[in-house]
Amino acid sequence: MNLSESQTKINLMRSFAGESQARNRYTLAAETAASKKLYVIESVFKFTAEQELAHAKVFYDFLKELTGENIKADGAYPVDVYDDVLKLLRSAEHNENEEFDPVYPDFAAIANSEGFTNIGAKFKAIAEIEKTHAQRFKAFADLMEQEKLFVSDVEEEWMCLNCGNIVRSSEAPKACPVCNHAQGYFIRVSLAPYTSKQGGKN
Repeated sequence: MNLSESQTKINLMRSFAGESQARNRYTLAAETAASKKLYVIESVFKFTAEQELAHAKVFYDFLKELTGENIKADGAYPVDVYDDVLKLLRSAEHNENEEFDPVYPDFAAIANSEGFTNIGAKFKAIAEIEKTHAQRFKAFADLMEQEKLFVSDVEEEWMCLNCGNIVRSSEAPKACPVCNHAQGYFIRVSLAPYTSKQGGKN
């Protein structure tokens, strides 16, 4: 089948639109988190937003052969304009789970049935990534609900996202002893990106 005559063409454009909007929603959510001095949540939203940009590019690149055309693609997209950071996390978790199942698996099945198995494989792979996004948002939402974002039942390591200092304690410091940034910059090392599970201690 020719891509220009396919349902996959429309699904690619819907996915590009969805990923682009997700990136913008998460960028705006990051601003809300920062305004609440929850800089670690700001970082989580920004980190995920950049991954959504990468997904959008994957879908957009498949449409390159249709450059210059306009593609009409109707869809329903969420409006998550909350001042409550927990609600922003929970809505993001919900939306990512929907992409994981059923949206992208359905798009993958359609692409495969139309003969675009390479596109189907990308839909399937990105669906799995969206599952990890949902799990990420859930983990931080759960900690906020339990009032354990900066407190633990056991002693563990906390990293300052500003300077990288690691402190071992049952609670993140009220201020980083190295750079003096507020508690809102601290994240459990076990949840921090780009780190091993073993770090330095103060």
